[in-house]
Parts: sequence; structure tokens; C-alpha cells
Amino acid sequence: MDLTLMSGAATIALASAIVFLIVVRSWTAFSNAGGTTRFPHSIMLEAAQRFRDQHAKLGREQSVYLITGLVFTVVFCVFYMLPPDGLFENVPRWQLIVILVVLGLGAAFIIYRLARIAIARRKLFFIRDANMATGHALQKLTSNRNRVFHDVVCGSDTIDNVVVGLHGVYTVNVVARKPGRVNHARLVGDQLAFAKSKEPVSVERSGRKSAQLSREIKKLTGHDVRVRSVIAVPGWEIVAQKSGDYLAVNERNVAMLTGWKDQADYLMDEDVEAIQKMLTDRCTRFNES
Repeated sequence: MDLTLMSGAATIALASAIVFLIVVRSWTAFSNAGGTTRFPHSIMLEAAQRFRDQHAKLGREQSVYLITGLVFTVVFCVFYMLPPDGLFENVPRWQLIVILVVLGLGAAFIIYRLARIAIARRKLFFIRDANMATGHALQKLTSNRNRVFHDVVCGSDTIDNVVVGLHGVYTVNVVARKPGRVNHARLVGDQLAFAKSKEPVSVERSGRKSAQLSREIKKLTGHDVRVRSVIAVPGWEIVAQKSGDYLAVNERNVAMLTGWKDQADYLMDEDVEAIQKMLTDRCTRFNES
């Protein structure tokens, strides 16, 4: 193995890969900056929008690393098999070794990043699909002037879905966990227990989101509006629930939330219009705020 030849080819390949990476990053930043649409006020956030965006972003990052690695490999092979005369012949041996060590550390970092991205994409894949399944099921609730809003920013948090209609306001937050052979779940108070899992999941955060949205709606309408908190657990069967503050459903029976109502929670037409307009403005895809 010719250390001089290998170090020289690796140096040129690394420089080429760095230049390629800079060009790709610059082009991505340029193409994403100042993006406009002819319909800025008509495109709404879709179900699981933030998870779709995160999944796509990780996919682009993964592609950049893989293509950069391919550029490095191709350039290295070309210069190793067809080396320029006299390249790096006068470079001290210790400098060549340092170059190879740096390249080795860089390769290890890229492999580490690719592994992390692959794991993150795999986890996000199920979360995205669970949210999409729930959001699409909610779109079927078209009676009583119901409208569904996705990824609603509320305070410092985000509500997965909000349903607003004449019979009241509901938040629907998704708990995404892969079901096993026994896919039974129980809701007791604010604790959601899964079969074969020792640690229950607290859904108190969903209640806080509902309370925050209720306060914001009160500022808008001038009177108290109860916001009911629904917990969607896609892929699981809810075999028992003992809670007056939460309703647990899955993606197939999410329509059950329409039966969880009280006449005192019914809204006037003008309240429904005001709340829906507020959420429409908040959930516009290209909202500059």
C-alpha cells in the first residue's frame, strides 16, 4: 500500500467532497429562502404536517451525506488509479499519517450521523403515520358545522388536532406507540396504560393544552368555552377508561368524540365562526407569523 499515493488521493477527494457539500448546502438555502406561493392564504396545514416536514428534512440530510460520500469515493478511486506525477512526494510521512487519521475521523462521524438519521427517520415514520391516520379519520366528522384543524400552535406547545363545531370544541392529541400482539390500552384518570408495559403514560399535558386553548378562546368570545381533551391511540383497542376529563379513542372509532358532549358546551353560530376563523389564520401553511 502506497501511503503517499493514498494520502494524496484522499486529500483531493476530501477537498472535492467539501466543495460539493458547500455547493449543495448553499443551493438548498438559496432555493428555500423567499419561497412564495400564489395561494398563501388558502393552503392549510395537513394532518401530521410537522412530522411530515421533519421526516422530509431528515431524508434530505441523509441524501446529502450519502451523495457526498459517493463523490468522495469516486474522486478517490480516480486519483488513486490515475495519480498525477509527483503529487505529495515531498510531504513528510507524519503529515500523510495525520491526513489519513483526519479522514478516518471524518468517515466515522459521517457513519455515526447516518446511523442517527436512519434511527430518527424510523421512529418518526410511525409517529407521522399515526398522526396522519387520526387526522384523516377526523375529516369524516362533517356534521354540526364541524371543522378540523391540524398542528395548532397554542402557547408554547402544539395541539395535534382541534375539532370545532356547534356541539363544542375538542382537542385530539395523539399518543403514538407501536402495538404488539396484545394491543389493549386502559385509561384511568390521566394515566394511559398499555398491555405488557409497566410504566403508564401521563396524558396530563394534553389537558394543559386544552386548558390553554380554552383561555385563548375566552379572550376571543368573551365567555367561558369548555375544550374537551381527546386522546387518540392509533392501533390500540381501548378496553377500559375511567376518566371524566379525557376520552380515549383509536383511529377507527374516533367519531365517538361526537357523543361526548353536554348541552352547556354548545356554541352559537357566531362563536363557531369566530373560533374557526382564529384557527384558520393560525393554521395557514404560509402564515408569516
